[in-house]
Amino acid sequence: MVQLPTQAGLQAEQDLLAAVCRGDQADGLLFWQPTDRSLVMPRRLNRQPGFEAACAISAEAGWSVLLRETGGEPVPQSAATINVALVYVAPRSEGDQNRIETAYQRLCQPLLDAVTALGGNASLGEVPGAFCDGRYNVNIDRRKWVGTAQRWRQGLSGTRPVVLVHGAMLMDNERESMVAAVNRFNQACDLPQRCEVQSHIGLHERFAAPRLIDDLAQAYGQLLAEIRCKD
Repeated sequence: MVQLPTQAGLQAEQDLLAAVCRGDQADGLLFWQPTDRSLVMPRRLNRQPGFEAACAISAEAGWSVLLRETGGEPVPQSAATINVALVYVAPRSEGDQNRIETAYQRLCQPLLDAVTALGGNASLGEVPGAFCDGRYNVNIDRRKWVGTAQRWRQGLSGTRPVVLVHGAMLMDNERESMVAAVNRFNQACDLPQRCEVQSHIGLHERFAAPRLIDDLAQAYGQLLAEIRCKD
């Protein structure tokens, strides 16, 4: 795992995606932890009338605003978060059907397995009051632990789709300040969503898991090897 400013971490993910698209490497796995605080949000939000003012209010409160290429809603990033990015070329044998769901399942299953191995109640699904809520949240006791997203590009001379599927794991309890940051921005930008502190959970609030990243790295490494074997 590497520690990076959030902007550098987002760029490292895009660099990894570009390298696989060019064929410089077969696939990739990246774990990174932010060294700063920021709100990362889809680029479309910069068209909101109150966007610039909301950015200034957020920055004054210590949360810079960064834009990403995937969809969704504002997501807080800080040292309490560890990000995982999984990049691979879609196997020819799988075709195009359900490839989005398959990518999410490949990212999420090792996370679900890790919580289950620790003795936790793991699930996938939406959580009312969670920031950037989605069907592929990874939850502990029905509270959001990991948010997920993905981006597809054409690679290998345009003949093979490549996916970057991303998860943001909340490790430590920074829920109050994170929820306040999202709600502050949304209110200033006249966005309707409001989040709730109790809709989220940090892994270390429930479990001490010093080997988690090593175990996940091993699981994802095996998964990538299996995907390569499909072709």
